[in-house]
Amino acid sequence: MLETITKGFRAARHRLQGYREIDEETLDEVLVDIRQSLLEADVEFGVVKHFISHVKDKALGEVVQLKATTDDGETLKVSPQDHFIKICHDELEALMGPVDTGLDLKKKGITTIMMVGLQGSGKTTTAAKLAKLYMDQGMRPMLVAADIYRPAAIDQLKVLGASLDIPVFSEPGMKPPQLCAEGYQWARKNGRNLVIFDTAGRLTIDAQLMDELSEIRRLQPPDNTLLVIDAMIGQDSVKTAKAFNEQVGIDGVVLTKLDGDARGGAAISVKMVTGAPIKYVGMGEGLDKLEEFRPEGMASRILGMGDIVGLMADFEKVIDEEKAEKDAQKMLSGDFSLSDFLEQIKTLKKMGSLRDVMEKLPFFADAMADGASFDDKELQRIEAIIQSMTKAERNRPELIDLSRAKRIAKGCGRKANDVQDLLKRYDVMRQMMSRIGQSPGLLSKLPGFSQMGQMARMKNMDVGEFFDELDTLPSPDHNGAAPAYYEERRVFDRQKRKTKNKSAKKARAKNRKK
Repeated sequence: MLETITKGFRAARHRLQGYREIDEETLDEVLVDIRQSLLEADVEFGVVKHFISHVKDKALGEVVQLKATTDDGETLKVSPQDHFIKICHDELEALMGPVDTGLDLKKKGITTIMMVGLQGSGKTTTAAKLAKLYMDQGMRPMLVAADIYRPAAIDQLKVLGASLDIPVFSEPGMKPPQLCAEGYQWARKNGRNLVIFDTAGRLTIDAQLMDELSEIRRLQPPDNTLLVIDAMIGQDSVKTAKAFNEQVGIDGVVLTKLDGDARGGAAISVKMVTGAPIKYVGMGEGLDKLEEFRPEGMASRILGMGDIVGLMADFEKVIDEEKAEKDAQKMLSGDFSLSDFLEQIKTLKKMGSLRDVMEKLPFFADAMADGASFDDKELQRIEAIIQSMTKAERNRPELIDLSRAKRIAKGCGRKANDVQDLLKRYDVMRQMMSRIGQSPGLLSKLPGFSQMGQMARMKNMDVGEFFDELDTLPSPDHNGAAPAYYEERRVFDRQKRKTKNKSAKKARAKNRKK
């Protein structure tokens, strides 16, 4: 989703690689790449000038310490490249934050939220998402269908309300300001403590729209006014936010369709142009796909560093932590079957778009920028193949010869080569996870990965290794024998046991000396 805006920072990282110091000439060359990518991503021109100026002043004005000490007392080497990226991260975070995602909620009585925005921005769906979010927090929301102009808008809101078991207030022939006032009274009589007004949008900002919103504010003043912006319309979204803020007044912004082909310019520009923070972002069509906006996470993704904290939040929504711990230990030992692999696929599907998940992984950032694609349908194909296997075949994949592969392929509508290719990929994953388990450090903050030490060690591991090994492993044996690459796996397992025994022997010798 952020390829356009990321490429300039990626070029800067590569250009500065190996430099022991950064002079003004080199810095100017780097900033040209960044400036161009920001403008291509529809970041507002004044915001671009502000960002470039602040980064340059800080990069030239600060002395780079070659060593830094972490909170844990660990000493790390810091390169000028690392220092420059940190400056960019801090400036991006400052542009988009700080953000208090909480709304003004009354401890007693009824809280009101007015949703405003242009037609097509996803306002009605976002109103329902917001209702679900606060319903899950223990509130009793209701929706008011105040968009009487768009065909089927009221029906759409009623369908969404019914799916959440939330009441939707609507009265035919009533104008939006009166609808909101009457809806508030209905909520008071029926024990609802959160009312969300889904107001009408227009194709463009016009006087009639603004007058109607002002009348709603006069008759039934909302406690919170949220502007819903389509992140895919780029520069126009910033103009929209500015106009609404000047004429109506907004307390925050909800950025929708960030899971699509959004270039990211709106996320960087809105806060500085309007002063109103982005409070929530829509990351999909599902009613649970509304996330609190985190400037630090967005800054990390823009810089190609992923967003581990955001990924953890996604994990926590779909998995049980205790089960995750057990599954992780099994995977890191390299001892997980295709049945376990299938469970991981089902979990991954619950988290949403595969592409969005991969974008949050730091070590996949460059692969994504190079055009690597992740097809969600591939997960469905893998799931179908594994489900066509017997229980014994899932637990012992080495049993699957060419004859079994043909039977499995027939059961899921695929080819035998597809089955063998899956086995090959599964084995590469198994070996790679085993290596990570032996080299603690990669995903130490993910549920179930607590035994994995410092993340820094993973930075030296080439991501391309995962993809390259698919081509370097021997092809399956088409003579009907078990695939030849299982022999390589057995060699790898023997070597792993030798290493483990050697380490244990050293530990025992050390204890004897003590």
